[in-house]
Amino acid sequence: MAKASESVESTIKSLLNYCVREDWSGYDPYDALNSRFFNALPLSKCKAARIAITQAMKRSPINLRRPLLVSKGENPKACALFTSALVRLSRSGILENDSAVLERVKRLMELRSDGYPYVCWGYNFDWQNRVSLLPKYTPNIICTTFGGNALLDAYEKFADRRFLEAATSAGEFIVNGLNVTEEGDGLCFSYTPLDRDQVHNANLLGAAFIGRLSQINGNSRFGLMAERAVRFTLSRQRPDGSWPYGEGKTQRWIDNFHTGYNLVALLKFSQMNRIKELPDFISKGFRFYILNFFTPDGSPKYFHDRVWPIDIHSVAQSIVTLCEFSEFHRDALPLAEKVFQCALLTMRSEKGYFYYQKMRFLKNKISYMRWSQAWMLYALAFLADRQRRRGMNS
Repeated sequence: MAKASESVESTIKSLLNYCVREDWSGYDPYDALNSRFFNALPLSKCKAARIAITQAMKRSPINLRRPLLVSKGENPKACALFTSALVRLSRSGILENDSAVLERVKRLMELRSDGYPYVCWGYNFDWQNRVSLLPKYTPNIICTTFGGNALLDAYEKFADRRFLEAATSAGEFIVNGLNVTEEGDGLCFSYTPLDRDQVHNANLLGAAFIGRLSQINGNSRFGLMAERAVRFTLSRQRPDGSWPYGEGKTQRWIDNFHTGYNLVALLKFSQMNRIKELPDFISKGFRFYILNFFTPDGSPKYFHDRVWPIDIHSVAQSIVTLCEFSEFHRDALPLAEKVFQCALLTMRSEKGYFYYQKMRFLKNKISYMRWSQAWMLYALAFLADRQRRRGMNS
């Protein structure tokens, strides 16, 4: 168990050393369909069986992946998170040289999805949803957004136009390679090229990314589509300030980290000053977030109306969200530090990695590289940077 006095920087170094030792590869909560054992069975042809094994392995506190012949893998989204984290750590002076950053950028480009005219990324496992089976590396808006932003982070640091060109291609995937639902002055990007789902965090993350691109490369079409996507999701904000996960009948829940995605994306987009009333929506959303997603001790709740499980992804995104809002809310950074301390004391292994979930009576201590370690390194890079800025201004 970690010491309460352990610093953010020392925690980052321990976690970074762990990820390097593991060669940036690991298991994922949703990688069940990578099981060579399951895929050899006739059951693997059954949709219900694919959903069942995915949910069973995701929820089990016992790691069944070795007996079921699931190999560790390198996840493209994890690589994107690591890249962005290392760029931020380099700027903060915690990373001693930039060779690791450039190596991650190179690897990120190698992990792009094949067979598409644009730079884009998907997960390294098959995914069965309620409707269809998505083959591994099917590109999606989430992976591509994080990958594109990582390339822009690298471009802003190294001024290498190859990174900007690849990021621009990722933007083209979002505006040309996805399905678009248009409604009045708004629009919604689909999650993948194979669906027409209206998922708010995906729509906003895509909008914030192409909005960022438009400011760098001057592409006015990107800026206009970003504005329309933001307007679509703003029109779905509930009176209490919340958003459902999506517009489908089975997508009406409200959770911590997807709400955090929404708020950070809107905050980033607000820098473009394209929607006059946007700060009011953000303020209402952040008020709902801060009042409904944290326990008194600083633990981030998974859902707005119940605590358990405490999920490391909620921990990480809470830290990111609170750090991003620290310039606008005086209690945001202290709460981020409180979240960090809770995770340090209850969700961290002596080996330097973070556990997956803490339930009421037990912990799931499986190490997941994308869901847990990549997200926590990304989050702690934000926290270290904000603490450094506070020290410079004090």
